[in-house]
Amino acid sequence: MKPPGFWTGTGSASRLAGLLLSPLEPITAALTARRLRRAGWNAPVPVVCCGNVGVGGAGKTTLALDLVDRIRQRGIAVHCLTRGYGGNVGAGPLLVDPQRHDAALVGDEALLLAGRAPCWVGSDRAASARAALQAGAQLLLMDDGLQNPGLIQDFPLLTIDGAVGFGNGRLLPAGPLREPIAVAAARAACAVLIGPDRTGAARHLPPGLAVLQADLRMDPDLLRLRGRTLFAFAGIARPGKFFDSLQALGLTLVGRHGFPDHHFFTSTDLAQLRSEADRHGAALITTPKDAARLGPERCAGLLVAGVSLHWQDQAACDRLIDRIVGRRGSQA
Repeated sequence: MKPPGFWTGTGSASRLAGLLLSPLEPITAALTARRLRRAGWNAPVPVVCCGNVGVGGAGKTTLALDLVDRIRQRGIAVHCLTRGYGGNVGAGPLLVDPQRHDAALVGDEALLLAGRAPCWVGSDRAASARAALQAGAQLLLMDDGLQNPGLIQDFPLLTIDGAVGFGNGRLLPAGPLREPIAVAAARAACAVLIGPDRTGAARHLPPGLAVLQADLRMDPDLLRLRGRTLFAFAGIARPGKFFDSLQALGLTLVGRHGFPDHHFFTSTDLAQLRSEADRHGAALITTPKDAARLGPERCAGLLVAGVSLHWQDQAACDRLIDRIVGRRGSQA
């Protein structure tokens, strides 16, 4: 589903919509707090969680992929855990095999993560963690799950999309938040702010919480596409962000089509996209997440625009990795 506009809108109509739904916010806060009081399993290895306080994309998977690469460079066997949003695994756990499994079963994020490190899918994070440990995991990294109490988190990383921040700051359904910002921040080891802080999100964080800043960088190989006409489409939380990033590289978009987050493309969808692109003499270009949902066969002829994370303070990122890796010794 697409998030309602009033979650991030600033006009009087948006403020009124949030205000009318505000009596339901205490219910959301109470339900989340009750859930978090459940006892979780304490794994014998460090557990890192890339999560956020609200619904929708914040760059969690991109952050997780970056950390996986950095931790693996230290010679540590890191395994990823994810619920497999949009998939059909259930409680799990299931070790993702990109050669056998598709997004309909495990979700798009799981396929991307499995391309870098072993990835386990299942709603029962503790069960996934135990399976990962039996398979040799020395460190566990959760993609999403900040409000999931099943597995005790040693390093909860509060991921924030700088473009939208915390939206209108209200809890579901009056806004996009699952719990109050202060409550989530109190559990976080640090915050990771991705992109310029256009809404002043950092002001809502406690003074003592470290904030690491990073930017999304499109694959520089895309520069070879300058001069070509492109038709872009995406089914992610904020398709417009993807389109703007392509144009910021100087690429020419003759069309753009946004779909809801985690949209599973039908044959009709793809045929219409190809027809529209052909009408403009353009090549179709999309995101890695969308490509994962389409699958290799249906991606034939499509361009995929990769993205990576660039840390503004590389030394601060290295210190975070040092802390995470160092926790292994204290738990041995």
